[in-house]
Amino acid sequence: MTQAVQPKPTVVSTVVAERPATALACMSALGIVYGDLGTSPLYTYQAIVGAVGSQPTAAEAIGLLSLVVWSLLITVSFKYCVFVMRADNHGEGGILALMSLVTDRIGPNGRGVGTLIVCGLFGAALIYGDGVITPAISVLSALEGVNVVTSVFKPYVLPAALVVLVGLFALQARGTETIGRIFGPIMALWFLTIAVLGLSGLVHHPEVIRALDPTRALNFLVVHGWHSFVVLGGVFLAVTGGEALYADMGHFGRNPIRLSWYFMVLPALLLSYAGQTSLLIDNPAMTDNPFFELAPHWAVIPLVVLATLATIIASQAIITGAFSLTRQAMQLGWFPGMNIRQTSDREYGQIYVPFVNWAMMIGTLTLTYSFGSSDSLAGAYGTAVSTTMLLTTALLYNAMRDIWGWSKLGALAVSSMFLFVDLGFFGANLLKIADGGWIPLAMGITLFLVMTTWHRGIGAIRRALVKREANEDEILADLASGNVARVPGTAVFLSRSGKAIPWLMVRHIAQMKALQETAVSLSINFQSRPRVPIEERVEVEPVAEGIWHITLNFGFVEVPDVAATLAQAHIQGCSLNLDDAVYFAARDALVPSTAQDALPAWRRILFTFMYRNAVRISDRFSLPPDKFVEVGRQAPV
Repeated sequence: MTQAVQPKPTVVSTVVAERPATALACMSALGIVYGDLGTSPLYTYQAIVGAVGSQPTAAEAIGLLSLVVWSLLITVSFKYCVFVMRADNHGEGGILALMSLVTDRIGPNGRGVGTLIVCGLFGAALIYGDGVITPAISVLSALEGVNVVTSVFKPYVLPAALVVLVGLFALQARGTETIGRIFGPIMALWFLTIAVLGLSGLVHHPEVIRALDPTRALNFLVVHGWHSFVVLGGVFLAVTGGEALYADMGHFGRNPIRLSWYFMVLPALLLSYAGQTSLLIDNPAMTDNPFFELAPHWAVIPLVVLATLATIIASQAIITGAFSLTRQAMQLGWFPGMNIRQTSDREYGQIYVPFVNWAMMIGTLTLTYSFGSSDSLAGAYGTAVSTTMLLTTALLYNAMRDIWGWSKLGALAVSSMFLFVDLGFFGANLLKIADGGWIPLAMGITLFLVMTTWHRGIGAIRRALVKREANEDEILADLASGNVARVPGTAVFLSRSGKAIPWLMVRHIAQMKALQETAVSLSINFQSRPRVPIEERVEVEPVAEGIWHITLNFGFVEVPDVAATLAQAHIQGCSLNLDDAVYFAARDALVPSTAQDALPAWRRILFTFMYRNAVRISDRFSLPPDKFVEVGRQAPV
């Protein structure tokens, strides 16, 4: 499949990791980056109290708060903000960007590179599972707040949640550029509100500040033994969304994200959890959501409205992240191409992927309707995120060793601390598998198989076609001797093999007994870095009189406008008249291969299905459809 992009923004090759932390950048980061983390107080404590299974004492309540506090400090403040965000791929973040960064440094044949690729791909695949559950649990938990005021609306919470979610996904095609401007102020109001509510509860039991002592958390784990793993499954909900800090780094830079976290988001979250702990001390038998119990009776409905807006913003960020992840996987060759639309001519990150949008909507609505409540969904939430965080730590260790040049002892010391926490959360979330935790894992495994099948299938086609390539010297000799007539015009042959005389050009000469006066063998290369500087975008190699081999280089987050980029070849002495150019590309008919490295039957069926449903190459590379010709050929896989 391929990528259709419209309209085409100007691609700027810059590194954005060190952007200044302006007030506007920090406010924007609040609206995009912290939606998931910021709305976790809506459902985290409800899940924790349910996992305890008994009425906690005051000491136990403080121990629970200590677990939440130190989970946020170690996982988000320390692991992601200090270390993971340092491992940027030319300013871009996310597990795929980290995988590309690490494997590119090691090399394709380096030791353990296969394992690192699996870590990155599986971690990326699991993010889609998280993206399906997050909107469901967030919106449900917000709307359930009305139950604190009255039970009259309880039967309508689920239908209302379904309506909100349908509206959210339906609006994606319009883009979020306009409404995105108010995301930051709304989230700022949200964090201010939960901080004030938390403080109002904290003043009644200031002793909960003792939760800052990590021994309170350790004591709770020791006293409760194996049952602590059940509780940790609820505690982990407080840090879901931590991966977004790294994934969205390319939009804002690390500094605005860090400052927003340390000076607004973290204090607000800590106050909110402290306030809920105070309520738990007063009422250990509490069954309602402690978050909404913090608000005065008259403020519950306005709080529900604000919470709903905050969860919509959180869901929007997850959906947008899935779109960006899809584009990255496509450009890196791990995902079949899809129709991608640019929804803004000013903001490069504003894209819309119809297939991903509607697939996520179906999954989210199915889960929302099936589970029916945020408390039930908590059982399915966390398995995918905890696995991704564990895999990120594995990649981070390699970044420490191979990129930062740390000693083995130093890298082990730091990564082992993170690994200890990650393994604890991972083990705790494995206990949720029977309660629905298998759902995001199954989604992740399915997408992992799709990604690896696509990559292997494309590799099989390339290997098979390379064997068919004609002898370049013979073709060049025929051209030089005048045995091939040269006719007016420009022909551009898209080549997967990277050969100067590709199969398409050979077949064109054989069929037409002629070749245009200007002929280009065009190779398009997506690199493992996010952006390619303008001066490195075009590589020109003269082959023979009027024949050129041109390679266009793009980063994995760039929009490939081939025609516009090809026009830059004149800088290197290759003047092309693209007004009368005709573009030739192959359209492969897949057939079973007899080679030893052929795809297994099940992979061939899956790959063939994806390949046949591909969007045309002319759409992916913005080629004029009236000047585009596809040539059929058989490709064994």
